[in-house]
Amino acid sequence: MKIVFTGGGTGGHFYPIIAVAEAVRDIAAERHLITPRLFYIAPTPYDEDALFSNEITYIPCKAGKMRRYASILNVTDMFVTLWGTIGCVGTLFRIYPDVVFSKGGFASVPVVLAASLLRIPIIIHESDAKPGRANLLGAKYAKHIGVAFDNAIQYFPKKVQSKIARTGIPLRKALGVLDPSNAVHALKLDSSVPTVLILGGSSGSQAINETVLGALESLVGTMNVIHQTGRSNFADVEKAASVILGSSIHKDRYHVYPFLNIETLRQAAGAAHVVVSRAGATSIAEIALWRRPSILIPIPESISHDQRTNAYAYARTGAASVLEQANMTPHILASEITRIARDPNVARVMVERSAAFGNENAARIIAEDLMRIALSHEPENQALL
Repeated sequence: MKIVFTGGGTGGHFYPIIAVAEAVRDIAAERHLITPRLFYIAPTPYDEDALFSNEITYIPCKAGKMRRYASILNVTDMFVTLWGTIGCVGTLFRIYPDVVFSKGGFASVPVVLAASLLRIPIIIHESDAKPGRANLLGAKYAKHIGVAFDNAIQYFPKKVQSKIARTGIPLRKALGVLDPSNAVHALKLDSSVPTVLILGGSSGSQAINETVLGALESLVGTMNVIHQTGRSNFADVEKAASVILGSSIHKDRYHVYPFLNIETLRQAAGAAHVVVSRAGATSIAEIALWRRPSILIPIPESISHDQRTNAYAYARTGAASVLEQANMTPHILASEITRIARDPNVARVMVERSAAFGNENAARIIAEDLMRIALSHEPENQALL
């Protein structure tokens, strides 16, 4: 059994693939099947440790970006994508997988096009409330389409909507098991005050970081602050925070990290009374899985077409509030964090409403579909379908 995964460029595309791969291996072990061979085809490996630990073979493939603004690079990248597609035809012909799973993004386009030419079954998954162009293109070739938001269905062509099912967003197993009992000790938190967890997305957010620094003295006066800055921003934020909190008696309540690994993230989420986050679909799904009240700060529409749609789709359930970046000041951010953290009724409603969005079985649902298709190609395994 061979399964190819593709999807591109961000943690929001990559880590759901890891979640599905985990589920595939779990199902194979439960049913005593031969260990499936898994491949990841994309321009970069993104997280080599995650690929290695899940026994996924990485194969590079060129892919051109599809920018939303006028640029000569849009023309040259068309040829990059064409060249990548030709290369992927050869790669897929050599592997000849039973099925391809695509998470979308520009990196997925050559693989999906090549798979369609070779008549290899394709399953795609769209995490955002407004589908990206790669998945809208791939939808015409897909056997099945998974979505996280009901709102996303309307954007797909009517002739493919019968293929669509709401699956939720695949999340890594470890993220579903929070560790609040060890968080206070491990993260050196003050147990007498609430905790806010601030996440800026997989690469961090300079806008959020600067606003948090402006609100920092006020925030540590009433709560612990766990702040993930992004690796490239960490040194500057840490230096600025040390100056801002230099004489504060509560400076030990500020805990700054360039990036949170799974273990630290489980502890931080377990301790959090409120989460502040960008509005990537995977980030929202993790917050919903954790059952935590949240404040979502979407990337502006001019930069990202999807986050604002995601944020308001989730907020309409009552599970979160939305703070537009253009309106975000240190005072407004601190006030909103304090309002939620200090009002148990507001927090309770958000927790209750978040339960309706998350689906902790999403990865397994998709993995079952992948394996059903893969096993259908092997007559001796028909009884396992």
